[in-house]
Amino acid sequence: MSTVVTRQKFSTLFDWFDQDGDGQLTQGDLKATALVFSRAAAEDDHDNVKAIHDAFEQWWQLLLQHGDTDGDGRVSREEFITVMEVNVTTPEHFESAVMAIADAVMNALDTNGDGVLSQEEYVRLYDTLGVPGELSAQAFTRVDLDGDGVISFEEYRAAIVEFYLSADPQAAGNYLLGPVPASA
Repeated sequence: MSTVVTRQKFSTLFDWFDQDGDGQLTQGDLKATALVFSRAAAEDDHDNVKAIHDAFEQWWQLLLQHGDTDGDGRVSREEFITVMEVNVTTPEHFESAVMAIADAVMNALDTNGDGVLSQEEYVRLYDTLGVPGELSAQAFTRVDLDGDGVISFEEYRAAIVEFYLSADPQAAGNYLLGPVPASA
């Protein structure tokens, strides 16, 4: 079910993925996005970097198969929003397309291997993605649901699910990329 909130989130996500800014998503855009996410991993963390790249490739294949309605090898903003609502967020695709990236990113960020993200680890990812530190620090506080000063694997996954599936504009997961802009 499409809502103004979900459409706005998917439009914002499209802008993040459109690495060359041409208004179309291509395999190159998703590879470039995977590279950006990979920069948050430790230099020698080849397994998680590969997992991030593999998951973005899986997502691209899903976008291409279900979203490229005109067969041009590119996905427009409207095609992207539609495929996100109709295919990517369905149970049969969500885990392999979205949560695989979330899991690989969480594992890459957890540099000390304690199974949780400190605020420093969390903010490092968003610095890499270009999210201002004050916004990622605010998001950290929202995503840390139990207020224990760290984000558990479960809390991070819950925030990802909220970002993609919740129509509630105040859901903590909506702040993962900074506040969702008001719709025009």
